[in-house]
Amino acid sequence: MVVDEAKDKHGVIADKPATRGHLLRIALSSRKAGTMLALGFSSGLPYALLIGTLNAWLGDRHVAMATVGVLAWIGLAYAFKFLWSPLVDRLRLPLFDRLGRRKGWILACQSVLIGALAGLALTDPVASLGRFALFALIAALASATQDVAIDAWRIDVADDTVPVEMLSSLYQLGYRLAALVGGAFALILAARLPWPMVYGVMAVLLALVALITLGAPDTPRPLAAGAQAMADQPPPRVRAAALVVVGLGWGWAIGSIALFMGAMLGVGTPGVVRPSVADFTRSHAPLIVLATVALPLLVAALANRARGQGGQVRPAKVAWADHLWLALVAPLAELVARLGWRVLVMIGMILTYTLCYNVWGSFALPFYLDALHYSKDEVAFASKIFGVVMTMAGIALGGVLFARLGRMPTILIGAALPMLGNWVYADLAQGAVIIDRVARASGLATLAALGGVDVRMLRLLITISVENIATGIAGAAFVAYLSGQVSRSHTAVQYALLSSMTFLIGSLGKGIAGETIDHLGYAVMFRWTALAGLVAVGFVLLEWATQRRMAVGARSSPSGGGGSAQR
Repeated sequence: MVVDEAKDKHGVIADKPATRGHLLRIALSSRKAGTMLALGFSSGLPYALLIGTLNAWLGDRHVAMATVGVLAWIGLAYAFKFLWSPLVDRLRLPLFDRLGRRKGWILACQSVLIGALAGLALTDPVASLGRFALFALIAALASATQDVAIDAWRIDVADDTVPVEMLSSLYQLGYRLAALVGGAFALILAARLPWPMVYGVMAVLLALVALITLGAPDTPRPLAAGAQAMADQPPPRVRAAALVVVGLGWGWAIGSIALFMGAMLGVGTPGVVRPSVADFTRSHAPLIVLATVALPLLVAALANRARGQGGQVRPAKVAWADHLWLALVAPLAELVARLGWRVLVMIGMILTYTLCYNVWGSFALPFYLDALHYSKDEVAFASKIFGVVMTMAGIALGGVLFARLGRMPTILIGAALPMLGNWVYADLAQGAVIIDRVARASGLATLAALGGVDVRMLRLLITISVENIATGIAGAAFVAYLSGQVSRSHTAVQYALLSSMTFLIGSLGKGIAGETIDHLGYAVMFRWTALAGLVAVGFVLLEWATQRRMAVGARSSPSGGGGSAQR
């Protein structure tokens, strides 16, 4: 039994049972809990400022949507962060390392973020777009790296008093609070202050969080934590060759994207036409997916054939290259060994499931502010406050659907509903004819009039409701699906690797979506991205059929092996 020490009036220590409420109060009042809330805020604020709010600033300055779409590729830093996660685990930073193994990295990233946000505040995105893009990229890389360090810190410092589940909840709370500050509050400020001052205020807020980080506890983690995992891996020569091949594929992909971004966002040469985003996407996007997904899968499958050759001995320490192996190849190798050819269906589903709404998400604020001419205060309420409530409602509805319908039906609904959201947005872009009819027929128009909500605001609220409820259901379904696919032996790195794939095609598609907006308008872009959702629906149906076939085969086998069809 858990006990709590208490002294009687004579100073004698007596044991008494500790209640759950008392333990909860102790945990929440601890330094770890307060620090976790602050670190969640530090993680969420840069993402909100860089992936969403920054585009509102660019829209205000009438930057072309094709350029905004290319600049949105900085979001790939969050997709690729697992590539350099071994550095965070192994490398000792000069000066910062003495502050703590995890805390040093977090403070270093926060320092870079503060400088990068200040750099954005001091740079004109029209006159110096290249420099502006460079500061945004530096901020995104620092933010993604900070996320890696914060995730490691959360796992390291968790204990029986402050368990990791509580720290994770506090992290989410801080992250959501930061999303409101970096979204709604930033837009409200921007309606009253110049954009550079808004980002200056955000840099100051992050500096205050850095002061809290200085007092964070830190617990070192043994360097040989992955030694046991290395004991069952292929021989060193096979691992080295595999890492070289995978590294060349990733290096080419990242280099190609970086060179194109430089050509697109740099200082233009008079008389020279800038490269086309559509041409780059058509010619390079399939190759990038092959280099970063298909090639590592093939290498993982070949490496599995060499597993166990030569009698592997568990190493005393895990080398830096072995950390790379465990981060890049081992998770995929385990998936290939466990799922076989079905891994192709799973990867296809992961790559396309969020495509329908991830492609155009970066253009939402310019669409509201620049194309539809809503005020910043209206958008702050509708998108960043009301929209968050609708997303949470969608997540809750997703939980109900899981309980009533089962996993795969809910996942299918989550793949199909965002297409409806895109069609509603297309209608909004063309005058909201259908939205107005639905509002009148359902009585929403009458209720809105009684509540003092005008027709324009009602249109926006209805559109955001449909979209955010749909994506809330989709998000809940997708997280549940991914969680069910990862292996217990590779839980953290496998989930990080698989979840990062969801950003890949969506991020690459942002450039061509922006160019479509510039040439054909928002409505066409929304319809095209809605049709792209059919690909995800197809993969879900294929995965569902595969699971049913495997379950039937397992039941009919002589051994009576487990596995049951998803309802």
